[in-house]
Amino acid sequence: MEQTIAWPRVAIVLKGYPRLSETFIAQEILGLKQLGLKLTLVSLRLPTDEREHPVHGEIAEVPNYLPEYLYTDPLRVFRAWRIARKLPFYAEAKRQFLRDWRRDPTPNRGRRFGQALVLAAEMPADVGLIYVHFLHTPGSVARYAGRMLGLPFAVSAHAKDIWTLQDWEKREKLADCAFLVTCTAANAEHLQALAPDPARVGLVYHGLDFGRFPPPDDGAPDDGDRDGRDRDGRDPARPVKLLTVGRLVDKKGYRGLFDALALLPAGCHWRLDIIGGGPLKAELKARAKALGLADRITFLGAMAQAEILERYRTADIFPLNCRVSDDGDRDGLPNVLMEAQSQRLLCVSTRVSAIPELIIDGETGLLVPPNDPEAFAAALSRAIADPALRRRLAEAGLDRVTRHFGYAAGVKTIFRRIGETLGRRA
Repeated sequence: MEQTIAWPRVAIVLKGYPRLSETFIAQEILGLKQLGLKLTLVSLRLPTDEREHPVHGEIAEVPNYLPEYLYTDPLRVFRAWRIARKLPFYAEAKRQFLRDWRRDPTPNRGRRFGQALVLAAEMPADVGLIYVHFLHTPGSVARYAGRMLGLPFAVSAHAKDIWTLQDWEKREKLADCAFLVTCTAANAEHLQALAPDPARVGLVYHGLDFGRFPPPDDGAPDDGDRDGRDRDGRDPARPVKLLTVGRLVDKKGYRGLFDALALLPAGCHWRLDIIGGGPLKAELKARAKALGLADRITFLGAMAQAEILERYRTADIFPLNCRVSDDGDRDGLPNVLMEAQSQRLLCVSTRVSAIPELIIDGETGLLVPPNDPEAFAAALSRAIADPALRRRLAEAGLDRVTRHFGYAAGVKTIFRRIGETLGRRA
């Protein structure tokens, strides 16, 4: 039930909206709106996904889409500049941009300032705070626009935006922002070390909305073959069902996952379904074929939430072979692991970022070092051959995720910090 509060409006700046891969952001926006926050959405990019999750419809807000590339709408950018240059702090924002440009003289940097001109010129008059998801490009747009308007900006930082950004830029944004929240303890520790005031950085797990991911109906651990989860890989007619969900990008570790699957014994029968699209699809299909796995792996593409939920409930094991990419990009705490655990599904993953904050090896799932196909294969082999182990760890995973990783507490923390910021400004 939504309520109303007397605070000024908050402009929430997003890299792209709506996005299937970022429903955790939409979940947060909906939670803030239900708590009574007046908001307006701004997106740096037009949507590219063909589908939406139900949460986007519930938010029921149409974003202001900034020009992704300035040359696509030069008149809009020029009109924005004519308005923005008359703002009281425009000269200060321009000096800030030029300082950044000298250290990062790239077209992307110039585009950020152009988008900030449009954001500042078109900002609703009743906005009192700019709250941005992702510290890198969106963070720069929000920072420049906030400086022009004399508005505070706050940040929710996640993964790639932290670990691929240079330290000088992180330090300066941390010095300027009203507050920053991030979704893993590893992220928080790193950013607190760079912040002039470590208290400005807070840990807020995204968490899961259990109303959207209720536990399976039976409410009890599997015993026997009620839903087929006694499969142990020995019967070729009843292969163990593996499921993974995630964009086809390097940090998800699909190459290493395929290498691990190729190491499983010939008499071990399994099938893998992959939900998600991305730039590595052609390469991964070729790799599966070269390893002799093509007939066991199915690429399903993007799916709606209800379809994914059903897939969780009929799978046996959820492998997610996360890694740190060569450019430093990595996952924070993948929501799909929490989703899988909420459906009493055993997760096999790696010790990357905050995954060990969720999964305790040997207690609530199985963890191995990243970039180690042999170790991943050994963990998969153990899980495939032992249905009782799967049931025990999956039940413990469900208990842990429901006790410690609900989303409501995090949304309330962000809501409180927004209120404190708006109160200080008033």
